[in-house]
Amino acid sequence: MKKLILLVVLCFSSVLFSQKKSKVLLTIDGEKITVSDFKRVYEKNLDAIDNEDAKDVEKNLDLYINYKLKVKEAYHIKLDTLPSYRKEIETYKNQLSAPYMQDTVFINKLVKDAYFRTKNEVKAKHILIKTPKSLTPKDTLLAYQKITEIRNRVLNGEDFEIVARETSEDPSARDDAKSGRKGNNGNLGYFSAFRMLYSFETAAYNTKVGEVSKPFRTRYGYHILKVDAFRTSKGEVEVAHILLNDKGAKGEELINDIYKKLQADEQFKALARKYSDDTGTKTKGGKLRKFGTGVMVKPFEEVAFSLQKEGEYSKPFKTRFGWHILQLTKKHPVLSFKELEKELKNKVRSGDRAQLSKDAVIHKLKNKYSISENEEAKRIFDRKDIKTMSKDSMQAIILSINDKKITQEEFFGFLKSKRNKPVFEIFNEFKNREILAYYKENLEKTEPEFAEVLQEYRDGLLLFELMQQKIWEKSSKDTLGLKSFFDANLSKYQPKELKKIKGEVINDYQNFLEKNWIADLRRKSVIQVEKRQLKKIIKAYSSK
Repeated sequence: MKKLILLVVLCFSSVLFSQKKSKVLLTIDGEKITVSDFKRVYEKNLDAIDNEDAKDVEKNLDLYINYKLKVKEAYHIKLDTLPSYRKEIETYKNQLSAPYMQDTVFINKLVKDAYFRTKNEVKAKHILIKTPKSLTPKDTLLAYQKITEIRNRVLNGEDFEIVARETSEDPSARDDAKSGRKGNNGNLGYFSAFRMLYSFETAAYNTKVGEVSKPFRTRYGYHILKVDAFRTSKGEVEVAHILLNDKGAKGEELINDIYKKLQADEQFKALARKYSDDTGTKTKGGKLRKFGTGVMVKPFEEVAFSLQKEGEYSKPFKTRFGWHILQLTKKHPVLSFKELEKELKNKVRSGDRAQLSKDAVIHKLKNKYSISENEEAKRIFDRKDIKTMSKDSMQAIILSINDKKITQEEFFGFLKSKRNKPVFEIFNEFKNREILAYYKENLEKTEPEFAEVLQEYRDGLLLFELMQQKIWEKSSKDTLGLKSFFDANLSKYQPKELKKIKGEVINDYQNFLEKNWIADLRRKSVIQVEKRQLKKIIKAYSSK
């Protein structure tokens, strides 16, 4: 019941940003409520009303007045100052403001790009020159010069794979003598959206087949890549497998025996449970989660995607993990954009692409706001004794965003939480954070829809707390009052005993308490309804 009441409460919240030209319909203790205020909540409630009597305009106006009186009372007894209320409002405000921190148009573009890259796979190889974690402009320049020289070697005719084996600082490019692992010469195989860092993925999809990309940077360092092929995605597959870790003759002999048993119509699941060395899947008959290209080792992936019919199994094959036999469980082609849109949007918003959307918002705000940096105040952070300086010596304004002034001390607090980055880079991060923070702080002033919804939640939560105190707790804890109410209405409940119909009596008692409470609130308030405006509203809705 309480949840239902809160839902109704939210529907009956008034709008702060009503149309200025709307006529006044109602005045409660001097507070003017316009026709458009009431019409908005009335029309919202129409969707939840399933009978004509409940659609009556005057009855809805009475309910609206009751609601306004309750909210007014909640503010009067300062329920909005409760720590629990403030904490919940702050949590909700953060949730509600989150979409405003991203550029919706930009997000939609990223989602469409992600779908294209889900439907199409690219095959590439790369060379990496690492940059240190504590990066200086000099480190950046040296790494860039080095990768540029390597790129020139490839452009001048040297084989990309040979150059990758010689120069790439990605360990997987070279042979590993200790483990006996063969290097991949920079080859990454096929991959699609969300398999790589976004900047790497974008460089691959923006490079034509056979061409070498320009140098680009990720958090690992500078890369170049060469695109070998481009194809329509194979989607994903589900397979079950039998794995034997023994890579020698005994392992080969046993895997061939298992294959013969399969050919003799023994069940794959039973054989997986009996023989597989993969402890994570053998109890499930060898079943693996569905996967796409670029997830498994290349031989495993090639065999899995070569199987065509559900139930079909492969011949024994070998990878660096041992001997395998696979059985196809199901193929999953790439779904339509409409079917994938929600999933892709969630991935975009939760992955490294989200920062691009946030950057787009920041870029717009930089053009909109008056922002100034105090270069003199910034120089203090070049001092070697900065960590020992007192807070009093860090009170100069270092950054201004419209009317907001930010001190050196505030930046110093941010700086202490960051390591291994030059100060100029950290300051840019700080500035961007402060721009977004300023935007968020002022959302109620700049975004009417945000303000309306937030105010609805504020009022709804207050009324929930008020009803809890005035009605719900009283009806359940005031046993004498409940008994007195039951005795006063015996004719309605006889011949039943109170304990047997306590739930029904409590509900009636709550309605009784609320009715008396509302009557008291109305007696203490001055309520004026503009009859002319009310008649116009009734006429407008009766003609529809």
